[in-house]
Amino acid sequence: METEKIWNRFNEELYFFILKKVKNENATSDIFQNTFLKIHKNLHQVKEEEKVKAWLFQIARNEIANHFKKESKYIAPIEEIEESGSEKNEAYCCFDRFINDLPTLYRETVELVYIKGKKQEEAAKILEISLANVKARIRRSKDILKEKFSQCCKYELDKQGNLIGEPDCSKCK
Repeated sequence: METEKIWNRFNEELYFFILKKVKNENATSDIFQNTFLKIHKNLHQVKEEEKVKAWLFQIARNEIANHFKKESKYIAPIEEIEESGSEKNEAYCCFDRFINDLPTLYRETVELVYIKGKKQEEAAKILEISLANVKARIRRSKDILKEKFSQCCKYELDKQGNLIGEPDCSKCK
């Protein structure tokens, strides 16, 4: 089967399947495009034509999952949070500054993994360090950030080491 035949036969069904799951037209368009790129690139792997539809929808499901993984790792810039009109803006008042204040080797690692959404293995390759080193840098970065939040914003740590409480950033500004 050729990509063009698959497109003609399944494109609308696949598009609306993705839209139903994602509920966002822009994201749907991106996922749909990525899905068809993967279909075109890997079509040679399909041995039985009867299984094409299941294969297509599995690729779409994987792309949808990738979309939500990336979205969950996204950390909005402070300006975007302020524009949202949320009453919880105070909880983020110092976040960008704290990230920027991290030592360069920690900041680069945190930005790659949590802001750019790279996997830790990818970050290790980009930074040319071991995976264990990436994990150690992330752990140290989190410790530094927790300390800064508890000092500046008056958060406290619970028994599991998570920040709890209400922000009081009056001393930070």
